[in-house]
Amino acid sequence: MKFAFTKMHGLGNDYVYVNCFDVAMSAVEAPEISRVVSDRHRGIGSDGLILIAPPERGVDADVRMIMFNADGSRGEMCGNGVRCVGKYAVDHGLCSPTGNDPAGQRLVRVQTDCGVLALIAYLGSDGKVERVRVDMGAPILASSEIPIVFDYKRCIDSALKVGGLTLNITCVSMGNPHAVAFVDDVNAFELERIGPLVERHAMFPNRVNFHVVQVTHRGEATMRTWERGSGITQACGTGACAVHVAGVLEDRFDRSTLLHLPGGELEIAWPEEDGSVFMTGAAAEVFSGTWNG
Repeated sequence: MKFAFTKMHGLGNDYVYVNCFDVAMSAVEAPEISRVVSDRHRGIGSDGLILIAPPERGVDADVRMIMFNADGSRGEMCGNGVRCVGKYAVDHGLCSPTGNDPAGQRLVRVQTDCGVLALIAYLGSDGKVERVRVDMGAPILASSEIPIVFDYKRCIDSALKVGGLTLNITCVSMGNPHAVAFVDDVNAFELERIGPLVERHAMFPNRVNFHVVQVTHRGEATMRTWERGSGITQACGTGACAVHVAGVLEDRFDRSTLLHLPGGELEIAWPEEDGSVFMTGAAAEVFSGTWNG
């Protein structure tokens, strides 16, 4: 199939984006396309494929995001991906300015598989989007809704035996499932070995994204990620939100945290325990081309 694409990334978490306002690509053929284009040796190279499509009828949104991981599996949400969708929608004219846009900002609403998210896109001096703030919605903490196989209503700082280790994990869903473990040294942790074991552990019926975190102080930490369906990635936006929530629940963090990921930094805030998590970070367009596969 021949189609135009744009390569974008949020903190190195990179995806191939297809403008489905112009290209007809169905969710049926997209999984195989995602597997092919994501190949870093024989394809374009990415953590997956994201379709930017018109919102479904009756949905109050500017665009719709449909995402697939590098292995072709469907992903419910991607925090870095949705920031790039917001940038693309503004920079490529898929959403119109509104009378409510503050100076130097644009408001964008993106339909995802876990609801419509409100974004604030911050414009640079060239009129292009540089950073995006996303209202990620409230975290899901109920075990049955994440979902996880667990005897208690919430999984907070609970033991998980895997790969000869006992990890204390907190589980959070940000529209997709996450398991968070706080460790003494994120760089020394065997993420390449333990990550896939946690991802496919029987506790997680839909698999899970796994994060290890080293706390600097109550407002700052460093994290590494094993993403479900993609492996080790440079950044995970929903994962950073889950890490922040886990840190607050374990009384390690205050309500705002600067998180250092291999690909860069994200600012995360969870002002109220029953309210939304807010994520702010960069989004970048790398190049555009045509796939002739």
